[in-house]
Amino acid sequence: MDLLQSYSPKSDDEEEQNLTSNSSAPSSPDSSPPRISLPSKSSAPNVDDTMLALTVANTNRTLHKPIDPTQHVVAFNPTYDQLWAPIYGPAHPYAKDGIAQGMRNHKLGFVENTSIEPFIFDEQYNTFHKYGYAADPSASMGNNYVGDLEALQKNNGVSVYNIPEHEQKKRKLEKKKELENEELDNSSGDIDVSQRDNPASEEWLQKNRKSPWAGKKEGLQTELTEEQKKYAEEHAQKKAEKERGGGGDKTEHMTDKSTFHGKEEQDYQGRSWIAPPKDAKATNDHCYIPKRWVHTWSGHTKGVSAIRFFPKHGHLLLSAGMDNKVKIWDVFNSGKCMRTYMGHSKAVRDISFSNDGTKFLSAGYDKNIKYWDTETGKVISTFSTGKIPYVVKLNPDDDKQNILLAGMSDKKIVQWDMNTGQITQEYDQHLGAVNTITFVDNNRRFVTSSDDKSLRVWEFGIPVVIKYISEPHMHSMPSISLHPNSNWLAAQSLDNQILIYSTRERFQLNKKKRFAGHIAAGYACQVNFSPDGRFVMSGDGEGKCWFWDWKSCKVFRTLKCHEGVCIGCEWHPLEQSKVATCGWDGMIKYWD
Repeated sequence: MDLLQSYSPKSDDEEEQNLTSNSSAPSSPDSSPPRISLPSKSSAPNVDDTMLALTVANTNRTLHKPIDPTQHVVAFNPTYDQLWAPIYGPAHPYAKDGIAQGMRNHKLGFVENTSIEPFIFDEQYNTFHKYGYAADPSASMGNNYVGDLEALQKNNGVSVYNIPEHEQKKRKLEKKKELENEELDNSSGDIDVSQRDNPASEEWLQKNRKSPWAGKKEGLQTELTEEQKKYAEEHAQKKAEKERGGGGDKTEHMTDKSTFHGKEEQDYQGRSWIAPPKDAKATNDHCYIPKRWVHTWSGHTKGVSAIRFFPKHGHLLLSAGMDNKVKIWDVFNSGKCMRTYMGHSKAVRDISFSNDGTKFLSAGYDKNIKYWDTETGKVISTFSTGKIPYVVKLNPDDDKQNILLAGMSDKKIVQWDMNTGQITQEYDQHLGAVNTITFVDNNRRFVTSSDDKSLRVWEFGIPVVIKYISEPHMHSMPSISLHPNSNWLAAQSLDNQILIYSTRERFQLNKKKRFAGHIAAGYACQVNFSPDGRFVMSGDGEGKCWFWDWKSCKVFRTLKCHEGVCIGCEWHPLEQSKVATCGWDGMIKYWD
């Protein structure tokens, strides 16, 4: 009973009285031991269950209510429909018209894309502007219309593009009748005869109204007038002049002349000044790197773009200048300019000797290729396609010295027969201006490089690429030279390195041989070999001439040759330790 009484609800005052009485009264064996009730404690944190209660209370209401974009916490798991439900109710806090910025794709709000054919759109657009009704684009079926429904019923829903044939004929007849009625009204009315005969009056215009094509069916004109005859004659003359000049368009012509600067054109024995000396022979098969600067040829008023030694002997040096002139210099004796060839109206880009050196080619930015006689300075013939030639080459075979190849700025390699002056072949596969032409494989094939960063190998006479070399890492190669043993090609790459390609069947890149160190990016610096093939040489953009060892690929020597760009370098064919360089400072220097 005592236990039951202890569990009965009591007030606080009664509990205190019981505690005091128990403490003071003596304990009897029948009574229970004293019990002290302590306040309950919990280690769990306090949780605000207000939101949970609200969620439970509003379960039915939140099932269809969209998410409020302003709240940062979602206290329940929303459904897919709630997440994608459109925003209703009060305006969005970040937009004036209540549409969120992310949902806006037009200045008036959200515009939904609809796929419609242009023809159907034009048909409905023109029908609406002509008849006042059109098909409703928002309707799922094509039976709903918008606009003037009375006109729709009157025209049976016809659009401007599907008027029946009988309707078209009917309208034509109606128009014709209207015109006839107007003419009858005009004739029956009291119209002044003078007004009808006056071209300025409306009556005359209506009477003499014609179709825009009226008068076109008259007979063709058989005889030319004097002015037309005169114009035709002038046009024929201009065309003939162009064909005589080489068939090019917009080529610039200049009178060809040459000046001899030597003492006499023939010596006492009657030998020409271009004849090689009899004692010119190779002194040694072993080549050496030059060390010192021994001579300078300075005659060009602007930069020198290319130099070429006289074939096999090297007693003369030919140079192409940006001052529109080509000069030839004596190497062995006086060291002076022997002859100047003036025939180009713009800078000379490239030069090339024939096999015996008695003739040479020059290509200029005036779009002309000229074939010169080295001794007399006369122009034998001129060729042009109306495009700038970047490189010119004669076929190295002795029996094909009449065949000229030229790489043009219009991505073509053009082949001429110089005996007839006709274009015999065009090699048209490159995607950029052609920079070099190099004959390989006993002159049966030739390799070309271009601004399209590729190498292409051609069979001579056949305009089909037999090998196409193009890699993502390749750069443009504006200069290519053949090794003396004819097995390798050295290509000046514009990423400041010289790459070596095999000239055998596969034309593979030799990854073991790579010559670097110079800065040639942006310049078409010439690359060349020593006559024995032991050294590779190249100019660079800082005026230096670099020499590498062919076997080890290491830099052997560097010479500071020019102020500015050292664009060309040639090794003397007989004197193995002598090198000529040219630069954009207008100087040609000789090194020993």
